[in-house]
Amino acid sequence: MNERLEIDALRALLAISVHGGVTRAAEHLALSQSAVSHKIRRLEQALNCDLLARRAGGPLFTDAGQRLCDYARRITELHDEALASLGKKPLTGAIRLGMTEDTTTSGIARILGRFTRLYPDVQVRTRTSQSLNVQAWLKAGELDVAVMQIFRRDVLPDDLVLFEDSLHWVKSPGFRVDVSAPVPFLSFDSQCFYRQWGIGNGPHRFDSVLECPSAAGIQSAVRSGLGVALLNGLHITPDMEVIDGLFPDPPGIAFVARTSLKRRNPAAMALIEEIRKEVEAAIPLRVAG
Repeated sequence: MNERLEIDALRALLAISVHGGVTRAAEHLALSQSAVSHKIRRLEQALNCDLLARRAGGPLFTDAGQRLCDYARRITELHDEALASLGKKPLTGAIRLGMTEDTTTSGIARILGRFTRLYPDVQVRTRTSQSLNVQAWLKAGELDVAVMQIFRRDVLPDDLVLFEDSLHWVKSPGFRVDVSAPVPFLSFDSQCFYRQWGIGNGPHRFDSVLECPSAAGIQSAVRSGLGVALLNGLHITPDMEVIDGLFPDPPGIAFVARTSLKRRNPAAMALIEEIRKEVEAAIPLRVAG
């Protein structure tokens, strides 16, 4: 076989998939639209098939195009891994990483595994805690990278947004809320920013009856009818009831990766880049719950 699949053309194909079209892909790649189209035509010629459906209102890719996207992700990942592993200047150093408990069970764990294979000479030391603690560690210079939850309104220009979610008041279907008395409240701990927002907003009185550092523990307490809680959408299960209209509407939240402005060393920035690639490849970073 004399045909070849060019790495840059495969990256252009992935950019079309992520950004939803040739025009947006070209903007992302800082190329002209004709240059991106030319790369796709080269792939089509090499494979002797159409990759883009080119039908208004229809799917973006043909079946062959969708299949090639799957191969392209694997090919470019292996390509980049080989360059990082066999390059003349291997990356060295250490990264102090802070994470919340739920992100340790998310796609971030998969990325960390791949990062250690790409950069075996980089040491990654991880600490986990509630988001407010992780933010404080980062601000104090004790971390290089933080992966955490924040309110959507608090996202900074340099943050890498992994995904966004909504926050809801929840309870067991059998639990009766009596707002004439302090409402039993379930929270992760005193440094839970859900709790600080919930207790500090609105006219209702709350009684913190349970503090538990894990999402699984809060879920179990809600199902058992011990009180009300604030949970993000990913942690709400069908056997919970969302409370609408009784308490103030919670703000949206975002899971972000944030670096320390004072400690943006090459190793930390390489980790952020690996996280960015995963996000841009449209591979969902989801929390297990």
